Amino acid sequence: MGGTAEEMRGRLVAEARAWIGTPYLHRASCKGHGADCLGLIRGVWRAVLGDEPEALPAYTPDWAEATGAEQMLEAGMRHLRPVAVEAIRPGDVLLFRFRPGVPAKHAALLVTPERMVHAHDGAAVAEVFLAPWWRRRLAYAFAFPGA
Repeated sequence: MGGTAEEMRGRLVAEARAWIGTPYLHRASCKGHGADCLGLIRGVWRAVLGDEPEALPAYTPDWAEATGAEQMLEAGMRHLRPVAVEAIRPGDVLLFRFRPGVPAKHAALLVTPERMVHAHDGAAVAEVFLAPWWRRRLAYAFAFPGA
């Protein structure tokens, strides 16, 4: 889609915000109809970058606890550029670990230095503060290609 890295970050933020209000639906990625946290990131990718880079693997709501595999981290390493969590910028993908010793299993997109958009089980896609509770659980961050 061209443009500068900053323009791309602006498109990523705008697209994430366009998903606000989309109901939570496990494994879904359809703006306005349903999405989980990964579905939100997948939808932003499609809108800004085009086709998704790989097929969606099967996963259950408890996949991280059941398998212990760092599937989200591994996918991020394959398709995104790692960023130090201390250097996150709007447009970056954030991965969260809910408890020590378990894989990261929640994703969000940073939209301002203090706010993120995410899909949370039992709710809709929303913009929320990157509050201390979230910051303590922030495990990894990534930039989209070209951002």
